[in-house]
Amino acid sequence: MELHLTLNGKPVSKTIAPDASLLNFLRECGCHSVRSGCDTGNCGICTVWVDGQPLLSCAYPAARAEGKNITTLEGVKAEADELIRYMAEEGADQCGYCSPGFIMAVLGMKRELQNPTEEEVKHYLAGNLCRCTGYASQTRILQKYLAEVQNNG
Repeated sequence: MELHLTLNGKPVSKTIAPDASLLNFLRECGCHSVRSGCDTGNCGICTVWVDGQPLLSCAYPAARAEGKNITTLEGVKAEADELIRYMAEEGADQCGYCSPGFIMAVLGMKRELQNPTEEEVKHYLAGNLCRCTGYASQTRILQKYLAEVQNNG
């Protein structure tokens, strides 16, 4: 089956197996920021955007992406680098395995919510699992990051 979509702003056409996941398709296309954690749609590590909406690529059939706009961390590098800088300054970075999915979820939240409360941040990110932290540092930095970037731009 031939799949046609836009990946990080560029048109892509590729033959896929009918049962291919979007996660595997993206990795085959060189998007190595998209990682597998659970393969069941429970951990958030594989979060990407489909037509601007965050979703779990391990549980999304690649065939459903036909004609869609897919964005991975590679497609939002400058924005992601800014968030990573905030995280590093606050000591909110850990091993990094879950970071790409977490960052994609945060940047999606930034587009969707204006000045979210701590509870809204926790609710939005509830599906992103990290074994390294209790999320206190991430929650703290996200509120600071969102307040600054939403008020400055």
